[in-house]
Amino acid sequence: MTYCVAMSLDEGLLFASDSRTNAGLDHVSTFSKMSIVERPGDRVIVLLNSGNLATTQSVVSRLGKMHAQAQPSGGLMGVDSMFDAARLVGEELRSVIRMQSGGGPDQSNVDFSAMFLVGGQIAGEMPRLFLVYPQGNCIETSADTPFFQIGESKYGKPIIDRVVGTNTALDEALKCALVSFDSTMRSNLSVGLPIDLAMVRRDALSVSFRHRIDSGDAYFGALRNGWSQGLRRVFNELPAPEWFKV
Repeated sequence: MTYCVAMSLDEGLLFASDSRTNAGLDHVSTFSKMSIVERPGDRVIVLLNSGNLATTQSVVSRLGKMHAQAQPSGGLMGVDSMFDAARLVGEELRSVIRMQSGGGPDQSNVDFSAMFLVGGQIAGEMPRLFLVYPQGNCIETSADTPFFQIGESKYGKPIIDRVVGTNTALDEALKCALVSFDSTMRSNLSVGLPIDLAMVRRDALSVSFRHRIDSGDAYFGALRNGWSQGLRRVFNELPAPEWFKV
């Protein structure tokens, strides 16, 4: 399992993904779940993925091969809009799942499904963010729902629901995303460091910021401690119910 979150805000787009992949408690590996396609001044597209690792790696490889074989306008480099980018990812995802799931009876119990978050900006349109399902279809963020999560999302959703709106500043959204990761990592061992971060500011048409958080990151450590202490302090300040009598 993994955890990825992306937010579409007035200031731009924020992406965050963990890097843990496991096939049981005794087989834990680290693989980045973030891919970036960029032609500064023209387009920047960020992909986050969750699900079957063979499926997601195949999709990313196939998209890269399209670009390599049709320079300079193949694959995601050749689409005219972010919707077309999401649709292309969906087509490749559906094709890969169909191909792998038809491999024979020895693979009948393997779950080849996967999901992608596809966001970015292409010159001539606004920044956009899509969630691509295993069936190949997609949905886009809105003013009411400015963020998407994939993977082990339930533990980190409450803080984002309470804090993030389209007018949230990118630095505040980043802080909220990291608290969301902390909550998820505390409750589910299948999500873990390192965390990959990327930020795309509106109309920059390039990645504005990239960072990887590992176990030695001082800020993330301080954030985790501060959040835990703050929760305990607020909990202790809550009044006991008047109707409860021991």
